[in-house]
Amino acid sequence: MATPHHPRRGDTRRRIQDVALELFAERGYEKTSLREIAEHLDVTKAALYYHFKTKEDILVSIADDLATPVDELIVWAQSQPRTLATRQEMLRRYSEALWGAAPLFRFIHENQATMRELSIGEAFKDKVTALNALLKEPGAPLSAQVRSTTALFAMHAGMFALQNIEGDPEEKRAAILDVALDLLAQADALLPTG
Repeated sequence: MATPHHPRRGDTRRRIQDVALELFAERGYEKTSLREIAEHLDVTKAALYYHFKTKEDILVSIADDLATPVDELIVWAQSQPRTLATRQEMLRRYSEALWGAAPLFRFIHENQATMRELSIGEAFKDKVTALNALLKEPGAPLSAQVRSTTALFAMHAGMFALQNIEGDPEEKRAAILDVALDLLAQADALLPTG
């Protein structure tokens, strides 16, 4: 049972992830050591090792936890009819997942060289590729495919482009989603009818 003096293991794990991601974002992955993470948590390095052996283990655990909604979205989308309504709902759900995992996506964006070297980089790329394939209609004209792909990437770019602009975060997310949905509707309008 968790008490104020003895938090549950999951709480410690989450604290380690949060502090590590904050330090990775501030200092960069390569410049952050396990010792620094332990110091910020006010625990020994041995206590940190109990949960994670390496920085990559911490990062992989963060990515796994935050990627779950994206994995669930891909499974859901694969079971749905290929309609504009399904693709629009995909973007809505992806928007929620993306903003729910904003610190990780910010880390990915700011540490692209590191991401290419770590296993999570390839896993993230695979998820985006799967989402992109589900957003594009097979056999669609090239301009429709570009719009569908751009809708997905507008969500990524918008999150970073708007982070230094004043405004309510939810309004920013809604504006980015609106642009992505508009691109998707434009792509759908280019599809042959029949």
